[in-house]
Amino acid sequence: MTAYTASALSQARTFLFVPANRSDRFSKAVASQADVVILDLEDSVPESEKLIAREHARTWLAAGNAAVVRVNAAGTKWHEDDIRMVASSSAALMLPKADDVGAIESFAEIGPQSPIIPLIETPTGILSALSLCGATAVARVALGHIDLAAELGVNPDDREALLFARSTLVAASAAANLAPPIDGVTTSWSDAARLADDAGYAKKLGMGAKLCIHPAQVMPVATALAPSRDEVAWARRVVGAVSEDRGAVAIDGAMVDLPVVNRARRILAELPRC
Repeated sequence: MTAYTASALSQARTFLFVPANRSDRFSKAVASQADVVILDLEDSVPESEKLIAREHARTWLAAGNAAVVRVNAAGTKWHEDDIRMVASSSAALMLPKADDVGAIESFAEIGPQSPIIPLIETPTGILSALSLCGATAVARVALGHIDLAAELGVNPDDREALLFARSTLVAASAAANLAPPIDGVTTSWSDAARLADDAGYAKKLGMGAKLCIHPAQVMPVATALAPSRDEVAWARRVVGAVSEDRGAVAIDGAMVDLPVVNRARRILAELPRC
């Protein structure tokens, strides 16, 4: 059975949601060239179709297809059966409303082969970010800023209001040696300029991936999050000019020491391997 590994999830930039009650869209999601496809059992599925959505996901995974599964939140009547289905398939799990390290550890015990992506979308989750990032089997964390904004009473499009949340996840991920966090969705899927700007803003803050809600968002997001030509050229100059046994040097009129060299190496490590 094919499954996304923790390493693959760490390297991904585009995570595309597809409602699990719409099995006709699963292959289209894969064809979008998204790095990761997320079969959604939660928000995009009406209550009347929760059970059929779970069966569609089970069938897709049993056929050897890779997916992350976003289950219904703890406390709902579907949660436990969703969790058991994911654990039995070894698929990766996206856990919504993640704010309890104990819940993550419990799933890791019953689904030890399943990488976990906590979707952090509550104030408690933000304030518990470091513990969540350090929990067993967590591959990466994601921001659910729409739900978070509702709980905070702020506009989800207000970047300043959610700056603390985004920066907290960036810092917590780095402290736990996780890949940079996954930013939330851009709901205006047909607004290409807004999408690119949102992805660029997330990248500037140190986030490394983005949740998508439509196949048309995948390629623009991938482009916006990839290192730019200028960044790659700068990184190559830095790495080419500095050896391990030298201290700080000047490149392009700026001081370059080991932390700068490490940043340059990280940029080059993001380039695709031929």
